[in-house]
Amino acid sequence: MRKAFILDTNVLLFDPQALFKFGNNDIVIPIVVLEEIDRFKREMSENGRHARMFSRLLDDMRKDGELSKGVRLPNGGLLTVELGGANPLPMELPMDKADNRMLALAISLKKDQPKRPIHFVTKDVNLRIKADALGIASEDYEPESVEPESLYSGEVQLDIDGHLIDEFYAQKRLPYAGALREARTEALKANQYVILKDSANPTHTAMGRYSKDLDCIVPLYKPVEGLWGIFPKNAEQSFAIDALMNDDIKLVSLVGKAGTGKTLLAIAAGLAKTVDEGVFQRLLVSRPVFPLGKDIGFLPGDIEEKLNPWMQPIYDNIDFLFGATGSRGKRGAGKGCQELMNQGLLQIEPLTYIRGRSIPQQYLIVDESQNLTPHEIKTIITRAGDNTKIVLTGDSFQIDNPYVDSANNGLVYLVEKFKEESISAHITLTKGERSKLSELASNLL
Repeated sequence: MRKAFILDTNVLLFDPQALFKFGNNDIVIPIVVLEEIDRFKREMSENGRHARMFSRLLDDMRKDGELSKGVRLPNGGLLTVELGGANPLPMELPMDKADNRMLALAISLKKDQPKRPIHFVTKDVNLRIKADALGIASEDYEPESVEPESLYSGEVQLDIDGHLIDEFYAQKRLPYAGALREARTEALKANQYVILKDSANPTHTAMGRYSKDLDCIVPLYKPVEGLWGIFPKNAEQSFAIDALMNDDIKLVSLVGKAGTGKTLLAIAAGLAKTVDEGVFQRLLVSRPVFPLGKDIGFLPGDIEEKLNPWMQPIYDNIDFLFGATGSRGKRGAGKGCQELMNQGLLQIEPLTYIRGRSIPQQYLIVDESQNLTPHEIKTIITRAGDNTKIVLTGDSFQIDNPYVDSANNGLVYLVEKFKEESISAHITLTKGERSKLSELASNLL
């Protein structure tokens, strides 16, 4: 017997295609969900867009039958819109609430079909708890989820003979064959970073990157004068600089806790590639607009003045870089940043208006990417035009978006999907370098 999955509104707002993600099982949409979707459809946000998309999907399905009797899905399941019946809930759960009407429908279906598995799918934690208390099987909707602890780190350590490390220093590359391949039970991934350590002498080490095209370990890029006065303070930052400065790597993801240097390194590399080398026409820095804590309401002024509080962390990093290079002088770092913007070399904007754009010849940095959904990440990546490089930074443990969590946000989704691709690289930064206080706070609080 096929299972029946009752979908909550928040599941459809998270992924309008969820109808097709449950195999050949049946999908039940409570009529109250359509009422809630109707309230969202006029919004200009991502929720509004998803609400309109779901409404169009249902409207197209009406051509194949009546939703009240069931419409066959492409995967073999049956989609039904249910009205619900008598109130089977205790008096503590009034039926004037949409959540309780969904629970009532689930109980009614379970009574009518006692042998059929009924599952209530919602992203609302409290609603899952209430469903369980009423004897209804409930679950979260996580089609693509990866726990941060098991996320691909982007690096590996290999214990090998010392003569191979000497060969690597002498030849500037080390073929990934023989003893080196035997030292790793799992094959190296494209652009995976490697720490080579002498099994007999732990102080005899080397760092490199696995080139899938050459099938060998190659040396890291090491800027002699640093990136706008910035030098790597640990191995992970060295890996990040190599990926950020490599023109063949078009997509870089940097994941790490606060203070590890994700945003600073990305902006420094972007300025080096745009202002110094001229490889890209513009450095475009963006971030999603999500407040920390309770929002303070509308902000006065034009669009630039409204965005200043949201974009201030980016300005802070750029100001720091101007000071690190000695460019501050009498003009001040803020003025130097404004000069780059006036010259068209630097642009700072929110992600709100990125849909529909084509972004060629630019170094695009998306900060705080952990607040994006997988669909929003896809929207951003597909904006990339010819010779555009995209850098995504974020921390899966600092999420302000209520619709995603540490396991299903767009950043971890992208890392897992691109970890085998030769045009992408991923680095996990774990050591904080902002200050001793910041590092202690990240570890203890």
